[in-house]
Amino acid sequence: MGYWDEKDNPVVSKSKTFALRVINLYKYLTNEKKEYVISKQVLRSGTGIGANVREAHRGQNDADFYSKMNIALKEADETAYWLELLSESEFINRESFDSIYKDCEELIRLLVSILKNNYVKGNKAE
Repeated sequence: MGYWDEKDNPVVSKSKTFALRVINLYKYLTNEKKEYVISKQVLRSGTGIGANVREAHRGQNDADFYSKMNIALKEADETAYWLELLSESEFINRESFDSIYKDCEELIRLLVSILKNNYVKGNKAE
């Protein structure tokens, strides 16, 4: 396979691993805490990061790549918001929050770096 294989690309592998963590969080929230609204939101945005990263790498051109990666960044930022709400409303404990939030912040940093790097190289959406 190519450059975007999970084993060769940190943002691809980390976004998929993060999505799996979010799926497990969703299961916990719905099964144990009987929380269905915010859990669905975090599931959608948290799994949307990796889906957009993957779609970006099959983009038709540089502008398409940039657009999809920017959407992935927005999904990551939205996920951070839902995680903050879950923590502050005490649906998840501080230790669980700190762990998954750290991973979310790492994805945000990676995506920002990729977008800045791409923009500097002149591969920007017009």
